[in-house]
Amino acid sequence: MLSYQWDDQALVEKIYNRLKDDGLPVWMDIQGGVTGNINDAMAAGVEEAAVICPFMTPSYQASRSCKKELNYADSREVAIVPVMLAKDWEASEWLGLITAGLLWVDFRNAEKDEELFELCLRSLEEEIMFNAGLLLAVEEAPGEETDEPEPPKSCMKRKPGRRFRHALTGLYIHDSGEQQILWPTIDDGRNTVELSETPGDHCYWEEVKGNGCKHYRNVVTNRFLGFDPSKNRVHTEASPSASEEWLLLVDQTDQSHKRAVIIQNKHSGLYLAVQNGHFIGLTAYDEECKWFLE
Repeated sequence: MLSYQWDDQALVEKIYNRLKDDGLPVWMDIQGGVTGNINDAMAAGVEEAAVICPFMTPSYQASRSCKKELNYADSREVAIVPVMLAKDWEASEWLGLITAGLLWVDFRNAEKDEELFELCLRSLEEEIMFNAGLLLAVEEAPGEETDEPEPPKSCMKRKPGRRFRHALTGLYIHDSGEQQILWPTIDDGRNTVELSETPGDHCYWEEVKGNGCKHYRNVVTNRFLGFDPSKNRVHTEASPSASEEWLLLVDQTDQSHKRAVIIQNKHSGLYLAVQNGHFIGLTAYDEECKWFLE
């Protein structure tokens, strides 16, 4: 479900058409979504939605209709994938409360640049599939019948989790599945996490909601990603504790329109970075803290 303020209707309709062309079942009010009483129609749209995408602007935040719509979606625990349209602005008040801690998709500057629009659209589709892919029946758009064989069309599939690729080095966060040997006589139950040049199943991390944070569980080892600030060491453990609490933030300084994020350890407050091929926690953000989602 696409939730927007009418000033942005043209852009949202363009996004609607592209999502539909790519096989996503998508709902928009002006595309047959509203019949009869508008409140009943909006409520029905929310109730049938697997995910709702609010297109955030100051006008959206000031809209009573948008507030009712998103508040209702939040009360029903519909997955929310925010889309940011406004430059130099942050959501506050009711909108800031609902979207706090959520990873928004950056569509700033995308309206006037087709190349950026395509990058943003891919990011939006990735985030929708990550949050609600299991609930969506993604269909291939019907093609015209011809005598010539058509190449197979790639169909969106839900990935098993998130992969984190370091922006500067291109290295992935990889759970080795091997136990750390810190001291010969001490077993602290931690596994070694490495930086890998090649992506693989051990580089996928499921996102598990915590108390004001997120935990990341490796899809192969089922162990939780953690950070020891005293040793600048990344590890995994069998169950999450304070060292396995993370905040995933949009990197608002990034101009690439890729899915650039900052990974912050909630317990230590340090930003996860890579220096000289090794993990390190930094107290202040710089380019070494930038990661791309894949």
